[in-house]
Amino acid sequence: MIAMSKKNTSNELCSYRAASHHYEILETLEAGISLVGTEVKSLRDGGGNLVDNYVVIKNNEAFLRNASIAPYKFGITFGHEEKRERKLLLHKSEIAKLKKQSTIKGFTLLALSFYLKKGFVKVKIGICRGKKAHDKRESLKKKTQMREINKALKHS
Repeated sequence: MIAMSKKNTSNELCSYRAASHHYEILETLEAGISLVGTEVKSLRDGGGNLVDNYVVIKNNEAFLRNASIAPYKFGITFGHEEKRERKLLLHKSEIAKLKKQSTIKGFTLLALSFYLKKGFVKVKIGICRGKKAHDKRESLKKKTQMREINKALKHS
């Protein structure tokens, strides 16, 4: 029997894990993203960061702002700009839906993760509502209670 190394079965390249703490995620949507070659290579190397990103709709097109993709270390010196505005590839009906949701007070559009699907980089977009401080505390209490219950069940 040959011992094989465990490969990363998840195709997720980068995620915004704190989004579920700061926001209530109401709905998610998959979108393509327009990237240059060095950005894709950098994402595959783990060079992405989605903290403080948001999605903007202008001229019936969706754009991802403030998402950081580090310059590719093995690429040419004139690679890509780290925090440039990137176009999201969506259908017109999806853009109209996102535009409608983003105009509602308290709602925001965020990129939750970058992942690979059939060799293409995709973005998981979330329609989110910001949590208040008491909501965050309550969700932390629920999480710790569930952890305690699972721990008790495991030991019994």
